[in-house]
Amino acid sequence: MIPSHPQSWFVIIATFVAALALALFPLPTMLAPLRPDWVALALIYWIIALPHRVGVGTGWLAGLFQDAATGTLLGQQALGLAVVAYLVLLLHQRIRNYPIWQQAIIVLIFISLFRVIGAWVLGVSGRPAGFLYWIPAISSMLAWPAVFLVLRHIRRRYSVI
Repeated sequence: MIPSHPQSWFVIIATFVAALALALFPLPTMLAPLRPDWVALALIYWIIALPHRVGVGTGWLAGLFQDAATGTLLGQQALGLAVVAYLVLLLHQRIRNYPIWQQAIIVLIFISLFRVIGAWVLGVSGRPAGFLYWIPAISSMLAWPAVFLVLRHIRRRYSVI
């Protein structure tokens, strides 16, 4: 077992809370569709950085909290984040070796898959997803380098292992 500092879980949870706060932060109507999927980005980072600590269960719980906070169908985002978490866990050793710009492209693919699952759930419930539903995949890709660098700094600053 890898020794860890007592604050490790607190730091990870705090970053998920911050990501959820960013997801809930009110934006002007024109900018709202440009909001990245902050919780999904945090999940992807932590799985790449600490796959022994953050996994599918964390993705499921983060998704349930996001479902409850945003008022979406309970389980919609939980399912999407759990699937993304599983795939990132499968590929984390490869992803961590890529430069940040290639990771951003992979993040685009993962967030697009997350969005496909959400669109499927919306379609089944009778509310089809429009064009604006897909824009956060691109904004998440563009936000990835900053998210990666900030979370890596936090992980190193607080010795999260």
